[in-house]
Amino acid sequence: MEGIVLYVVIPCYNEEEVLPVTSQIFLDKISELVADAKISNNSRILFVNDGSRDRTWSIIQELARKDGHYIGISQSRNRGHQNAVFAGLMEAKDKCDITISIDCDGQDDINAINEMIDAYYGGAEIVYGVRSSRKTDTFFKRFTAEGFYKLLNWMGAEVVFNHADYRLISSRVLQEFANFREVNLFLRGMVPLVGFTSKSVYYERRERIAGESHYPLSRMLALAFDGITSLSVKPIRMITGLGMAVALFSFLGAVWSIVVRILGNSVSGWASMTCLICFIGGVQLICLGVIGEYIGKMYMETKQRPRYIISERTWKSDKEQNYRNRVNHDEL
Repeated sequence: MEGIVLYVVIPCYNEEEVLPVTSQIFLDKISELVADAKISNNSRILFVNDGSRDRTWSIIQELARKDGHYIGISQSRNRGHQNAVFAGLMEAKDKCDITISIDCDGQDDINAINEMIDAYYGGAEIVYGVRSSRKTDTFFKRFTAEGFYKLLNWMGAEVVFNHADYRLISSRVLQEFANFREVNLFLRGMVPLVGFTSKSVYYERRERIAGESHYPLSRMLALAFDGITSLSVKPIRMITGLGMAVALFSFLGAVWSIVVRILGNSVSGWASMTCLICFIGGVQLICLGVIGEYIGKMYMETKQRPRYIISERTWKSDKEQNYRNRVNHDEL
């Protein structure tokens, strides 16, 4: 019996150093799975070029010419890792039975794919690749990364601890996931919202094979903030609680000042007044900033701009082929 069709979705941004190495690793894994009759030979490795500034797209095109298992799409500009993964998933959802998204850098253990597929055959529609430990990370990286997941969960964003974007998703789930219309994407929190039967597969993460990481602390913090504000209203509720606490504190302070004035013990002083003004002013600015972030996201959502734009493919889409046929017909 012929196996299921698998599309391995791989976002790429400036990966000219690592792509020639890992592309062969991905192809070897596809060949192994085909030989074991776990997947069909119609399975593909789908590279998503996220507006790279180096030779990444040229390399993808060369790979596609050499072997039919390689295919690629290129976004019209850099739109970020989450949008690149999403673009690949949406491109693949009508062409395959399952997708597995994985980064290009070779850090995620590719052998976990075997367990993911076994879990799918066992009934799981979503399989999360979860890091079993962070032994290879520095103390600072480990502390900030684990704090990232704890903060997200505490803020109400449902995420799988130590899971990034290495996951298997069935086509059935992707069809439902396509109904999510958010412009602000945070896949780690959105995928669990779809539901369906899920399972976790644990693996050891390695060092990056080549090149530099595209996720420094600043981008990780930005991703965390995007996840919180996209999936949770808890910060707004915290602002409400903080506002009530400050209001109560201010009311007690007003009562105290009136009592002191009546007793005739008031002493003029600028220090206490300055501290109070700075405190309340700081709280107001923080609250306005958080509220502004939510309003900004609402503003972007109402525009309903496309989440990705594909400028090139290594194959001709039906629309492109029909256009080419019309041009050739007109020329004749």
